[in-house]
Amino acid sequence: KPMEKSIKKHKRKPITLADHFTTGRLLRFVLPSIVMMVFISIYGVVDGLFVSNVVGKTAFASINLIMPFLMVFGGIGFMIGTGGSAIVARTLGEGDRERANRIFSMLIYVTVVVGIIFSAIGIAFLEPIARLLGADDAMIPYCLSYGRWNLIALTAFMLQNVFQSFLVTAEKPKIGLAVTVAAGCTNMVLDYLFVAVFRWGVAGAAVATGLSQCVGGVIPLVYFLLPQGRFNTSCLKLTRAGIDWNVLFHTVTNGSSELMSSISSSVVNMLYNKQLLRFEGENGVAAYGAIMYINFIFIAIFIGYAIGSAPIIGYNYGSGNTDELKNMFRKSILFNLITGVCLAGLAIAMSGLLTGIFVGYDAELEALTRHGFCIYALAFTVCGINIFGSSMFTALSNGLVSALISFLRTLLFQVTVVLVLPIFFDVEGVWASVLVAEVFALCVTTFFFVRMRKRYNYV
Repeated sequence: KPMEKSIKKHKRKPITLADHFTTGRLLRFVLPSIVMMVFISIYGVVDGLFVSNVVGKTAFASINLIMPFLMVFGGIGFMIGTGGSAIVARTLGEGDRERANRIFSMLIYVTVVVGIIFSAIGIAFLEPIARLLGADDAMIPYCLSYGRWNLIALTAFMLQNVFQSFLVTAEKPKIGLAVTVAAGCTNMVLDYLFVAVFRWGVAGAAVATGLSQCVGGVIPLVYFLLPQGRFNTSCLKLTRAGIDWNVLFHTVTNGSSELMSSISSSVVNMLYNKQLLRFEGENGVAAYGAIMYINFIFIAIFIGYAIGSAPIIGYNYGSGNTDELKNMFRKSILFNLITGVCLAGLAIAMSGLLTGIFVGYDAELEALTRHGFCIYALAFTVCGINIFGSSMFTALSNGLVSALISFLRTLLFQVTVVLVLPIFFDVEGVWASVLVAEVFALCVTTFFFVRMRKRYNYV
């Protein structure tokens, strides 16, 4: 008995949204979300890794050409997840758990219906979209094969993105991490089998990704369908729910920054590919694709922190706890500043190793990729603050400010600089475009931090 008491005494107390978050407690709470996003980015990278090294750089360039189109649909899941989880977290903070469950359930059902509709639309228009993006006759078969298989699994992909946010809101970030690890392992193992062993090429990589997304989307769905108690110990569950158009509209507008970010990133990536095709040809697209895959891993840390911290901010906003809002704001700015500088230095130091993994079989392509990545990596010093700023205003239910930061950061500034800088600096201007755009965005984010501080009392 004395031993049992000692164990209980030293056992860590479960973290809830109502807690005061010290630095250690905050890092414990957001760490599963960070690891989850990093793992998602790593297993997403595996597709490109196997395709590039086994199938070749034409196939690698092809999947990078069609990928932005596929990510637009995935952005809908992020929109529903981030916009909806902010509303659910605030409702939980207000003490109305029954209504929170109804809102949560409605949004999951809407995601399933929307996923099926967009899957059909995407498959129908895939070929003309691929040609519009610049795919030539050699690339078209790869684009269609990779795109169709991924679109078949689109509903699961959207659910996976939605549940990333809601599992944190349900105070179960570790379950989200476990599901992500399971999905990632599925993808990596199947990529090896389908691409390297069975030699199914691009189709094998796409099927592996689709099946892993089913793991990531279906397991949380089953978990929340279970009755609360022994199996579902979270504060959320799926129940009967009708359409609440007001909440749905608020979800869409509140989460529009995430959709805007996804659409903008896709449009910008298409534009980057166009510019690099002009300057460097197929090698330019392949180099940019490798940089994007590496970038996903680094940027995932900032996104994971934003996903993990947003429900805390939303809950304390709903409960009126301004002291905790101030605490979260200070710690979040500090975290993103320190992490940004460290990641930029690490990326540059490891640039040779990281780019060599993808394109080490071609010396010219590897040199081009490494040079571009070293310039691109400087953007890590500031982008974390911008990502957190957009996420914070979403959590505060200010979708307009959040969407404006996201729109300017990921679309207007990047489109402008990627069109203007190459006029003066050729391909160097393409590589530097992200850094310049992020600096402009930081000015906007800082402006809104100062402008809104008295309204929300986070300073």
